[in-house]
Amino acid sequence: DGFFPYTAVPIKEFFEELKREVRPDLVLTHYREDRHQDHRLVSDLTYNSFRDHLVLEYEIPKFDGDLGRPNTYVTLDEERCQEKIAHLMAAFGTQRDKRWFSEDTFRAMLRLRGIEAASPSGFAEAFHGRKLVF
Repeated sequence: DGFFPYTAVPIKEFFEELKREVRPDLVLTHYREDRHQDHRLVSDLTYNSFRDHLVLEYEIPKFDGDLGRPNTYVTLDEERCQEKIAHLMAAFGTQRDKRWFSEDTFRAMLRLRGIEAASPSGFAEAFHGRKLVF
C-alpha cells in the first residue's frame, strides 16, 4: 500500500499478460484523479495497456473527498444495489476499519447518483468515462 510507484513495471507486465489472455468488453479502473497514489498509477497503467477498450473509472468514497463529477451512469434496481453492497463488504476486508467503509455510505452513494441520473428506481452507479470506445 503506497508503494506502487516503485513497482510500476511488474504491474504493467501483469496488465499486458492479462490483455493477451482475455479480450474484455469493459475494463474498470480507479478514477484518474483519485488522491491515493496507488490508485492513480493503476488507472494510468490501465489506459496504457487497454488503449482500444471501453474503460470506466469507478468511485471510491473516502476521506479525501475526491469523487469528482462523473459523466457516465448505470441505473440499478434495489436488488442489484444490495448485491453490490454485499460484494463490497465481503471483498474488501482490509478497508473495514475505515470510517467511510460502511453499507450506509455505499447506499448513500448509489442514492445520490440515482438522483443525478433520474433513475426510476432512485439508484445508480456512476463512473468517469475519460475515453469511451464503443
